[in-house]
Amino acid sequence: MKPGTSGVYFINALIRILAVLILLAQVFYKLAQMSTPKLSVREIQREDIPLIVDYWLTATPAHLQAMGVDLGKIPTRQQWMSMLPEQLNQPYEQKQSYCIIWLADGQPIGHSNVNKIIFGEEAYMHLHIWYAPIRELHVGTELVKMTLPYFFNNLQLKKICCEPYALNPAPNKALAKAGFQFVKEYITTPGSLNFEQRVLHWEILQSRFNNPEFL
Repeated sequence: MKPGTSGVYFINALIRILAVLILLAQVFYKLAQMSTPKLSVREIQREDIPLIVDYWLTATPAHLQAMGVDLGKIPTRQQWMSMLPEQLNQPYEQKQSYCIIWLADGQPIGHSNVNKIIFGEEAYMHLHIWYAPIRELHVGTELVKMTLPYFFNNLQLKKICCEPYALNPAPNKALAKAGFQFVKEYITTPGSLNFEQRVLHWEILQSRFNNPEFL
């Protein structure tokens, strides 16, 4: 490690922690006022990568297992930091993963990404809200709806699929409310970080998304 690198890393980590504490304070205030924060989405930026890595490495085992994650398959921080930047500069036609950041009152609070991308055809969507208090606000449906145009338009998809763990009710409810259609339930290992599990397979077609009655 180069001289001074550890100090810079500590300062950056402290800044991220303070930002999270401020965000959580805002969220608790919103909860107290029984109001919903202003939601928005955007494409991933380089400064979002440490937040995504922190989410994966600091999430409780209970939360990860509720999503169907095999704790033994989670990459190290170094591995995450090596993998995630690869998608930033790739053209849409070459992306193997494409990530949209979710924001509440302008602050990043989660992300949605697609992988198994066949450009111009289909991709598989994943949903992650990073902070437990925001999960309690039940904003997933609205965030999913705001994210779909990025995936459909930029990747020119005809279909988006999503396969949440069958025992994880939150994403399954959000998908149904967002206009996805249930196709089947079956046992598989849905991703590189998962254990074998029963999943619910959901799909939304471009034709349905483009229907004026969709929203």
